[in-house]
Amino acid sequence: MNAMRDRSADSFRQLLLEKYSLPLRAHAHVDKSANPALTRPLRELWEATDLSAAEFADEVSDYFALPRLSLPQLLAGTPRLDGFSRRFLRESTIFPFSATNGGTATDVFQLAVADPSDTAAIRAAEIVFGAPVDVVVASYEDITTVLDQRADADDAHADRTGRSVAQQSDDDIESLRDLASGAPVVRALNDLLERAVDLRASDIHVEPFRSGLVVRMRVDGLLRALPSPHGIPPQALISRIKILASLNIAERRLPQDGAARVRVGRSELDVRVATMPTQHGESAVIRLLPRDRGLLEMSKLGLGARDESAMTRLLAMPHGMIVVTGPTGSGKTTTLATMLSILNEPTRKILTIEDPVEYEIPGINQSQVKPSIGLTFASAMRAFVRQDPDVIMVGEVRDAETAHIAIHAALTGHLVLTTLHTETAAAAVPRLIDLGIEGFLLKSTLRAVVAQRLVRMLCDRCKVPHSLSEADLAKDPRFAVIGFKAGEVVHEAGGCERCGGTGFRGRNGVFEILEMSDEVRALVGPQTDSHSIDAAAMRGGMTTMLEDAVAKCRAGLTTVPEVFRVTTLR
Repeated sequence: MNAMRDRSADSFRQLLLEKYSLPLRAHAHVDKSANPALTRPLRELWEATDLSAAEFADEVSDYFALPRLSLPQLLAGTPRLDGFSRRFLRESTIFPFSATNGGTATDVFQLAVADPSDTAAIRAAEIVFGAPVDVVVASYEDITTVLDQRADADDAHADRTGRSVAQQSDDDIESLRDLASGAPVVRALNDLLERAVDLRASDIHVEPFRSGLVVRMRVDGLLRALPSPHGIPPQALISRIKILASLNIAERRLPQDGAARVRVGRSELDVRVATMPTQHGESAVIRLLPRDRGLLEMSKLGLGARDESAMTRLLAMPHGMIVVTGPTGSGKTTTLATMLSILNEPTRKILTIEDPVEYEIPGINQSQVKPSIGLTFASAMRAFVRQDPDVIMVGEVRDAETAHIAIHAALTGHLVLTTLHTETAAAAVPRLIDLGIEGFLLKSTLRAVVAQRLVRMLCDRCKVPHSLSEADLAKDPRFAVIGFKAGEVVHEAGGCERCGGTGFRGRNGVFEILEMSDEVRALVGPQTDSHSIDAAAMRGGMTTMLEDAVAKCRAGLTTVPEVFRVTTLR
């Protein structure tokens, strides 16, 4: 060992030059003392020559008089990685292990090195083991390979046995945090946010795949692929997003949710971040909630004349329950916010519990659920009834407990607004019964169900009128199904700079409002089905979402394919 340490990398460089007469491509005469950043002289020497990794390791072994091990021999050893950070092992290119004899590990610690002149790494290994180590030589490539295989396997075993992930990767996490805080990564995320604001996107999806990072933005309800940030490691961008939302960047195995308030250009945004572990790393979805957007007026929701009249009549009721239904992203929150803004008067006390609070409305007491501390929809509703409210809005009825509290709040003289996830307005009635609400209570409290979807609106500047012919009707039977005839004019998407070439700009709602008439109320019971309620409502004059969408199509506001994208025949 002493003889080995007496031999320097500089003398080895000279020997290599004399033996092979090799012209070094780079760093051939670098003075290490004049360049302190050159911390691995032998690696620099190898990279400057034309020798393969194995040939260079052979020369190192011969010169320093140390045993030379191949990759299979390294893989046959038992890794001794406890006490070493993975970052240190990779930067020093060393692999601590114990050899096996007859399948049994010996007590002699060995250290595979690519650079025997790196005495600091060897000394560090002796300190960790508390004993001398036998130094052997392996190539840079072989040590990197065995670290990738053995360290990953050791990490997986540590996770199964409950060892803290932070213990195994503290240095990696700090390195990642530094990288995520660097100017290129910060600038890349800011560019994504600015691009999202320019496109009027509602969400940014950052997804890692085997081929690299994929970035998509949801614009007018549809995802649009965008170029990924160039030269930015996927994990660094995800970590930057997690830092922005105050999430734990060391936790990569569990989903996380967070929020932040950011300024992008002249706009101030509330962002909600949700991460999810996937096969190739963590994916993140950033939901953008502009804080300076004005509340919509009822006339801007897209309600037809009959439905707008029905909505105005419903909001004038002093108590009862109004339910808004539709899938995620169908505009339910905007409809509720508009209803609240109409009800928002100094003479009324309005309380809301939401997840999250998307519209901040002055004069309304708004709360956000925090399940981690026990603030759920149900617990908030129980507290609300002791706050002497006139109107209560609960973001979503998710369970039987919340449903019962909402019904009883409506029974005791409050106007309750809430949402459900059902396909049609009629389906909300059996859904509430399924949640344990008695039929007689539902008859007494439920005033109406509003179902809705969002359709993309044609760009006013580039939409193209088209007169339907018999050939069009034969080619696409959907025209005839919804009542179009030859000679009628429909509009199609064009594409211009204003709409980004898509032909669409903005979205509007298509609605159906099911009011609880005497005929509908008589059908409510344990065996209630949505089809009979739907039929009774349509006999009573209810405009279905499909009929509302077709009316917008005839008015030149949207297209037939868009109608069928969001609604179905009944």
